[in-house]
Amino acid sequence: MSGKSPTVLILASGRGERFTASGGSGSKLQAMLLGKTVLQHTVDAVRASGLPYHLESAPHAGMGDSIAAAVRATPDAAGWLILPGDLPLIQPATLHAVAQALAHHAVVRPTFEGQHGHPVGFSAVCRDALQNLKGNKGAALVVQSFSAIELVVTDVGSVTDVDTLADLHRLAQRLAHQAPYARA
Repeated sequence: MSGKSPTVLILASGRGERFTASGGSGSKLQAMLLGKTVLQHTVDAVRASGLPYHLESAPHAGMGDSIAAAVRATPDAAGWLILPGDLPLIQPATLHAVAQALAHHAVVRPTFEGQHGHPVGFSAVCRDALQNLKGNKGAALVVQSFSAIELVVTDVGSVTDVDTLADLHRLAQRLAHQAPYARA
């Protein structure tokens, strides 16, 4: 990878069907979480990282299609960090750690206490494979094809997403009791 930073691709195209099925109304990304939407918390963390980013919010058939569209929309990127928009606790330091690891690896997958998390990082050598993704499996095949390394992180936000109304309530409680980096 060159000295250029990878671009964070914030995926905000999902339908959030589990959220509405659990009693939530509307989009989980637009659900309010301590005065801001779930998506705004995620975007704020990315902005605080200082890394370039692209918000992919157009409707797509599946996560693979969303990733492919976002990669095509950022043709000059040195690599990509794939970040679903429903991870409002993600920390800027985690984004930096994955970005730095991409300087030495084709694919970087963060793990927190044994759980695979986000953002998954892809270097520019993965461009063609990412641009050709389709369907709901996301980039799992690319992760396998390029033998991803696991990067152990201490950020619970890398594995804490919003899928249900109960998840949203748990996150609100957690946020109310922590001193965030810049969530004001």
